[in-house]
Amino acid sequence: MQLPSHTLVGAAAKLSTVTPSPVLSFSPVVIPSQDRLVDLQLRISVPSTITTRTDNDKDNRLPVVLLSHGHGRSNWLSSLDGYAPLYEFWAAHGLAVIQPTHQGSAFLGLNDTSGNMFFEARAEDMLRILDHTDEIEAAFPAIKGRLNWDRVAVAGHSFGAWTTSMVLGADNKDPRDGTIVSIPQHRSIRAGVIMAGTGRGGDDLSENGCNMVPFYGPDFSKMRTPALVVVGDEDVSPYLTVRGADWHADPYTLAPGPKHLFTLRGGHHGLGGVSGWDAAENAQDESPERLGAVQRVTLAYLRSQLYEGDESWAKVCEELKGLEQLGNVQSK
Repeated sequence: MQLPSHTLVGAAAKLSTVTPSPVLSFSPVVIPSQDRLVDLQLRISVPSTITTRTDNDKDNRLPVVLLSHGHGRSNWLSSLDGYAPLYEFWAAHGLAVIQPTHQGSAFLGLNDTSGNMFFEARAEDMLRILDHTDEIEAAFPAIKGRLNWDRVAVAGHSFGAWTTSMVLGADNKDPRDGTIVSIPQHRSIRAGVIMAGTGRGGDDLSENGCNMVPFYGPDFSKMRTPALVVVGDEDVSPYLTVRGADWHADPYTLAPGPKHLFTLRGGHHGLGGVSGWDAAENAQDESPERLGAVQRVTLAYLRSQLYEGDESWAKVCEELKGLEQLGNVQSK
């Protein structure tokens, strides 16, 4: 019997999902990293059904999602301890989720003397995970031989969405000196989910935004990897941009296809509460219904990208046509 959703999830409960399982979550997994200020720490979350599979059952190996946290004001959420509403939901429905604590996390309290908020190191963290798969599996014996490292997606929220964009192929040209940062493309990364991401730089940034991210000069034209961009239609961010909520859709608008854009009706920057349960960081738009929509829409996209023959995305897009109060999807 499938357990009920939160009583306030509302119309989002009408969006289809597969049957969930209990979740196993293991942390910290520590990857020694001499070229970082501290070793890389990870959380790994998987469905409990992974323990019933045999080592030879390769058809049932779990695809992997690398989830990059934001750069919010909270003490804990911007680390491997945040984003439970996403990692628990995705793992319960058949995905292995791996979360790094980036060096810019308030949890670590490190100072980036370059003033670049560790933006390049964040993207390198995501690829570092893929370079240490044996160590990761050895640290968590329940998953040994049961993850499909050939089918990987990356996802991120807010500043983590910019990390995701870079891993998917976006470049950054520093307006101060013209330095271009490009992240090597990894063959196993099949798709991405960009949530409440950052848009164009230059004149689109507010005065405060220029001071906050003086290094920021994105180029989305090379971001060819398939991706779902999720934005809130009320996510107005004057501390970063002189534009309205449409600024957050630039990773869809300015990148080549195939891309999809899910616009969440009534959504602010927290997209209903993706960074944590009942968190003050989400106070502006805490909503089980909006969160439920984001959970289900992102899951459907990830499953369809990572599971051969999965039709979850097409099904959810069709269902959304009758649930306009939740939002809508555009594609190119």
